Amino acid sequence: MTNTKHNPKPTMRRGPMGGGHGMRGTGEKAKDFNGTMKQLLRYIKPYSLSMFFGILFAAVATVMTVVGPKTLGKATTELAVGLHAKAVGTGGINFGRIAEILIFLLCLYGLSALFNYFQHWLMAGVAQKASYDLRKALAEKIDRLPFKYFDGHSHGDLLSRATNDVDTVSQTLNQSLANIITAMVQLIGFTIIMLSISWEMTLMAFCVLPLSAILVLQIVKRSQRFFARQQAALGAVNGHIEEMYSGHIVMKAFNGEARSIQEFSEHNQKLYDSAWKSQFLSGMMQPLTTLIGNIGYVGVCILGGWLTIKGAIEIGDIQAFIQYVRNFNQPINQLSQAVNVLQSTAAAAERVFEFLNEEEEIAETENPVPVRDRHGKSLIQGQVTFENVHFGYNPDKIIINDFSMFINAGKRVAIVGPTGAGKTTIVKLLMRFYELNSGTIYVDGQDIRNYRRSDLRSLFGMVLQDAWLFNGTVMENLRYGRLDATDQEVIAAAQAAHVDHFIRTLDHGYQTMIDGDSGNISQGQKQLLTIARAFLADPKILILDEATSSVDTRTEVLIQKGMETLMKGRTSFIIAHRLSTIRDADLILVMKDGDIVEAGTHDSLMADNGFYASLYNSQFEDCE
Repeated sequence: MTNTKHNPKPTMRRGPMGGGHGMRGTGEKAKDFNGTMKQLLRYIKPYSLSMFFGILFAAVATVMTVVGPKTLGKATTELAVGLHAKAVGTGGINFGRIAEILIFLLCLYGLSALFNYFQHWLMAGVAQKASYDLRKALAEKIDRLPFKYFDGHSHGDLLSRATNDVDTVSQTLNQSLANIITAMVQLIGFTIIMLSISWEMTLMAFCVLPLSAILVLQIVKRSQRFFARQQAALGAVNGHIEEMYSGHIVMKAFNGEARSIQEFSEHNQKLYDSAWKSQFLSGMMQPLTTLIGNIGYVGVCILGGWLTIKGAIEIGDIQAFIQYVRNFNQPINQLSQAVNVLQSTAAAAERVFEFLNEEEEIAETENPVPVRDRHGKSLIQGQVTFENVHFGYNPDKIIINDFSMFINAGKRVAIVGPTGAGKTTIVKLLMRFYELNSGTIYVDGQDIRNYRRSDLRSLFGMVLQDAWLFNGTVMENLRYGRLDATDQEVIAAAQAAHVDHFIRTLDHGYQTMIDGDSGNISQGQKQLLTIARAFLADPKILILDEATSSVDTRTEVLIQKGMETLMKGRTSFIIAHRLSTIRDADLILVMKDGDIVEAGTHDSLMADNGFYASLYNSQFEDCE
């Protein structure tokens, strides 16, 4: 098919061709526990000093509590010796010595509580700061991702990564790390003190540990894959809920309740299956380790009684040892639960890092072409050239085929054609929302890749078919077009767009709050506000994508008058299905299947009696 060209290739310097395709994410590969933890440590590293002291305080506090039972045992021994001496008439109970021991014990536990307070304070700070950094990295990553990523991923899944998964990591940093240190210090401390009391009783207590460790390892091995499935299923559930909420009206209108419930049930069932298996297996750890610990406890009690009768150990030591044995399972349980939590954390953190490792947009040019001088005045006229442009959202399905066109600054160019012809895609490529498969787009003779994306997009004012407003006042929504605009400039833009009258009819005028989904104003009113926002932006290049599709005929006439003023001196791209709105365009491009099949003015195209005439007549045959 022959492409229509209105100008030979302009002379210009070409920058380096952008390109290259990175590897896809590794979300489908096996979970990498060690690699994920190494990445997580990089986010904790800036707070390593706080973490060090938090761990140190946890260790000191634990040591003090570990020493407690043996200290209390000394008081018991002193009491027993005193009672025996009193019974045989050789002395009495040394209450002063007992009081000294108890006061020392009280101070010991008080200091332990103080160190624990500081430990929790420090670890909470580390957890929240690391979570803050992760969420910040996610937010910044979103801005660096190409649009094609969002074409293939649900918003709910991304929301789940930024909330549920980051919260899981935060809870682990806040609680589990300190619990791991506490449990390890307890295990080491308990072992040392138990050996100092009686190696025979210690050996009896430790006989059951290998069996407990084997059971824990077997449970962890089986629960790991279920925790990974649980996190993935939770993301799917969140994604489905988010999509059904945002499209609730459409779902209701097409009687999609049954299908929505069925799909939710399938996602929910997967979440249920993985969650109950992971929780059941992790829940088995404590009762099994407690059962095995009780077996060892019984053996220790029997052996301790025999050693006490023989006089090998004191009665206070046997009391302390039984306390240690009784509490020995606690750090084991904490470690087993911590291992379980770490597996869940690894699954959550890996989902976060999978997103952070996604392929980003092609890097900005190192020597960008300026769009404004040092006084802030625009250097751009608005000349646009498409040269042999090829593009497809998927590499194997090209939808823009060898598109070429030269457009002088200040011209009004209408792009028309059937649905799927590539009209909106042309505009997305012009603003560099997507990278070309091949070819080049120029603005004022410069490859658009020679501009910073932010500078390039600052040249454009857009009014899209899907009007977007955020949660805020009418004034704030309009000012989004130019954040430094005064109230008077905002009002002037609203007047030019013929929306000032409608705004003043609202309860609070320009200070009327618009809720998150803009449910308190109509679709047509939303469109009017976005048009006023484009007026305020005062762009060099204007893009109107079905800009009047949601307004009535009378309002459309008013908007067209405002558009006449707005488009003067600006290069304008008008995408429209309603061909009556583009009769006065300087150039009409007729697209079909990604190609320009016709180009010209309305009168010349009607005279040719080709594809454009067919489209036009199909819309207005009842009127002519």
